Amino acid sequence: MTAPLSGVLVVDKPAGPTSHDVVARVKKALGVRRAGHTGTLDPFATGVLPVCVGKATRLARFLSAGEKSYRATVRLGFATSTDDVDGEPLGPPRPVALDPAALDLACRGLRGEILQVPPMFSARHVAGKRLYEWAREGVAVTRPPARVTLHALEVVEVRGEEIQLDVRCSAGTYVRALARDLGEALGCGAHLSALRRTRSGGLGLEDSVTWEEIGEACLPRLRPLETLLPELPAVWVNAEGREAVRHGRAVTPRHRLGGDPGPGVSRVRLVDSEGRLLALALTRGSGEGEPQELELRPDVVLID
Repeated sequence: MTAPLSGVLVVDKPAGPTSHDVVARVKKALGVRRAGHTGTLDPFATGVLPVCVGKATRLARFLSAGEKSYRATVRLGFATSTDDVDGEPLGPPRPVALDPAALDLACRGLRGEILQVPPMFSARHVAGKRLYEWAREGVAVTRPPARVTLHALEVVEVRGEEIQLDVRCSAGTYVRALARDLGEALGCGAHLSALRRTRSGGLGLEDSVTWEEIGEACLPRLRPLETLLPELPAVWVNAEGREAVRHGRAVTPRHRLGGDPGPGVSRVRLVDSEGRLLALALTRGSGEGEPQELELRPDVVLID
């Protein structure tokens, strides 16, 4: 019997379909029951949308926690109700006299760790509902800011009233809100008019398939489990350790073939002698002994 498919298919999402549409297309094309994406792209946005298939769905929360990179186009002159091109203008267009020094200052003010107010039309939970539910009911609620990090924010090109930006940010950052805040800093209002995600964690456009390529022919592009989350240290286990992992028991020094978690590491990948990813595990120990003395307790098991 053929083992069920597991892995990640990176899709270059076109403008138009929702992220849910992409997942549904992947499920139908590959004949799988379990699949889910690792971070929503709005319908007008394009680019990298990793879709977890089979057992890889157990890793989705870790994959979605990685940094994201975007090419964003910001339209100056007016803000919108959704902070993007799909919203209604919040006022008449204002004249734009873009000063390079002012743009540089505004960008510098948004780099690094900032407190960002989420868009009103977003999935963030406030007072028991998602913000977009409050917005559709016409209820204005206070939106608590979230701490996010803009690792890079660089101006690529200025074309009249549009600015192209390269953005590298932490998970949970709303690029729409970034466009809004840039417009406020420049005093003319702004909204996001186009967005292309170029990288999500360790997965980029070079790993992707197009909307048209989704099908059985794209199976060789399915990233296997053992290639995922390479930023986590690997610890190799013997056959006895593999059985311990299978039953959710801790991996102790006698089960280990090699691999050093290193100081201060809280989570590792457990791999068998053939290189197959068995589980993610939390490290447990006093922190005072040698790394080899750490107990590794599986918390996301990938073998049956």
